[in-house]
Amino acid sequence: MKKKYKIILISGIFFLLLLVTVFLILNKKISITPIWADHYEVQGIDVSHYQGGVDWNKIQQQGISFAFIKATEGSGMVDRQFAGNWKRAGETNLCIGAYHFFSFDSPAREQAALFQKTVGDLAGKLPPVIDVEYYGDKEQNPPEKEKTVSEIKEMLDILEREYKVKPILYTTYKVYRKYLRDNFEEYPLWIRNVYYKPGFDIGRDWLFWQYSDTGIMEGCHGEEPFTDRNVFAGTREELLLLLVGGPQPQQTADGI
Repeated sequence: MKKKYKIILISGIFFLLLLVTVFLILNKKISITPIWADHYEVQGIDVSHYQGGVDWNKIQQQGISFAFIKATEGSGMVDRQFAGNWKRAGETNLCIGAYHFFSFDSPAREQAALFQKTVGDLAGKLPPVIDVEYYGDKEQNPPEKEKTVSEIKEMLDILEREYKVKPILYTTYKVYRKYLRDNFEEYPLWIRNVYYKPGFDIGRDWLFWQYSDTGIMEGCHGEEPFTDRNVFAGTREELLLLLVGGPQPQQTADGI
């Protein structure tokens, strides 16, 4: 009987510790995603005006190989730090890309036009990114699926025709499951999961993984103290192959 009670006690303690760990992870008191992310060769960040005017030389010195920079949102908003960050980041050996925050409320054609006008030529840069996630009250009142899928598809088509490369789709699990799953499997996926490594639960491979929204980076001095951290699923050489028009001579010579 004593042995039985001992087993029950140990099992109870283990279960309690498990519950506490899950609670701390879900409430972002502890993070286990860096354990997985550290195994990936190619590390990156993504930024917007919240990180301010970034010192990209410092970023590069911290083992970062790529960066996605917010360019536009909806049909009328240009990120106020984009021009400066885009120029300075482009003067480093980082592989950089621009992303657009998709609006459920604006025509896809107008959103694509704003992105093209703001970003311009992407030769030697990473493919364009469309960031599709809930904002405001959209999670509580999700936009109609058929219309949303159609608008996303139209924007993807416009950008693919312009840049001659398939755009990347960034998304969260909830939006992926409602709008993107089974509709855009031919497009590279950049998935957000700050709790655990994405795998069987999305049913397909990912190209980029945003594993943390609480990264601390020297060189980011904006109103937000944290910076999103990401990894690329492949090697440095494979990252270079993603660049629009192929890597430029300087990128091939210097590496990333």
